[in-house]
Amino acid sequence: MTALEAVEKLKSREISPLELIDAAEQRIEQTNDAVNALPVLCLDRARKHAQKILNEKPQNGQKSLFGLPIAIKDLTAVEGVLHTNGSPIFKDQIAQHSDVMVKRLEKNGAVVIAKANTPEFGAGAQTFNEVFGTTTNPWNTRKTPGGSSGGSAAALAAGQVWLAQGSDLGGSLRIPASFAGVVGLRPSPGRVAHGPSALPFGLNSVEGPMGRTVADVALMLDMMVGQDPWDPISLPAPSYSYLDKVQQPVQFNRIAYSPDLGQCPIDAEVAEICGKAVSGLREFSASVEEDCIDFSGGHDIFQILRAAQFAAAHGPKLETHKDLLKEDVIWNISEGFKLTANDIGWALREQGQLFHRSAAFFETYDLLVTPTVMVPPFDHEIRSLKEVNGVKFDNYIAWLAQTYLITNTTCPAISVPCGFTKSGLPVGLQIVGPAHREDLVLQAAAQFEALHEYSAMTPIDPRTTLESV
Repeated sequence: MTALEAVEKLKSREISPLELIDAAEQRIEQTNDAVNALPVLCLDRARKHAQKILNEKPQNGQKSLFGLPIAIKDLTAVEGVLHTNGSPIFKDQIAQHSDVMVKRLEKNGAVVIAKANTPEFGAGAQTFNEVFGTTTNPWNTRKTPGGSSGGSAAALAAGQVWLAQGSDLGGSLRIPASFAGVVGLRPSPGRVAHGPSALPFGLNSVEGPMGRTVADVALMLDMMVGQDPWDPISLPAPSYSYLDKVQQPVQFNRIAYSPDLGQCPIDAEVAEICGKAVSGLREFSASVEEDCIDFSGGHDIFQILRAAQFAAAHGPKLETHKDLLKEDVIWNISEGFKLTANDIGWALREQGQLFHRSAAFFETYDLLVTPTVMVPPFDHEIRSLKEVNGVKFDNYIAWLAQTYLITNTTCPAISVPCGFTKSGLPVGLQIVGPAHREDLVLQAAAQFEALHEYSAMTPIDPRTTLESV
């Protein structure tokens, strides 16, 4: 069942949330040794919550998941549940309260059954840490599912849960969605309230939904949106339902496609797969043209603002727990400490100019489409890529440029499956829309998805070898 189908059965009381918890538990037992996606279970807590939902009488028109089991990334607090952030510093920490996003999801009928694995503090797009180890890709357990929401993506692909939450700074919702053959949406900043946060005014880190279909992601987003006093940039819920929107086909005018955003090396097979996939966009668009936002300065903008954020969020840990931090986190904090006010001022001004260029671009085009990741899934023992197509990278996040350049714009972006490599590994297409127009990217993704059968190919049993897909 899709999440949408499961919710309809829960709503009608054809099935019980307790039955779905049992089914999820069984599937986790069958598959988690292979993928290590959900290292922390909270099934007793989930069953208590499910029983409470069963004791309530459903209301007509109620906005609810009606007891659907979900997973929450281990960067996000769930009251009474282990909350490690993937770090040995917090390996025994039990959350004393839930993030406001979790509270909203639970209020809207979600039942949290597990925490999904993540790299330490979400640093990097390869999911491993010293607390729980490495998460693998269900399509080939020798490969990575990406990160930092790799546990959420792998859990979805392996059929352990119907929906999962993730977060995204440089691509952490979109990259694992691409690598695991599922759907991940990075919303606009403020669209999904979260907190209390140590950095509540930050625009670059967001929370968002992941699922196996676009409709499932739209359903989850409906349950996540809304203003909250603990999040100063949070936006009111829209007057419409995102799920209703994806069920309403729309004809787009002009769509732009860029294979490399004018900035990135792209693996030849990924470029070929995405190039062929783009032809399908003509089914619901008057034209598809090769064009792109001017991303000049984008690499430096992101690296500076990310380093400043790491220094602000994790700087004190460098003094108190340096021996427990992974090398990449130490490097990112240290890079932040090197920055001057002039560096940060430049990056903020340039990001502002980039935002204005993107706003102008979307006055001409409805959408921008590009490969989600410059490469297919790679060996999970590789911590980060050092080069692509002869272009060498001098840090662990440079290979994320296809997604982090979009982060700079604050525009919503979704990754939807668009094909497979010759060895059977998933590839994702990234669809980007104007600021605050999650509805447009979801509609386009849903119509693209309807042209293919990729969403029907998950969940899958974890495998170590692949036949051609």
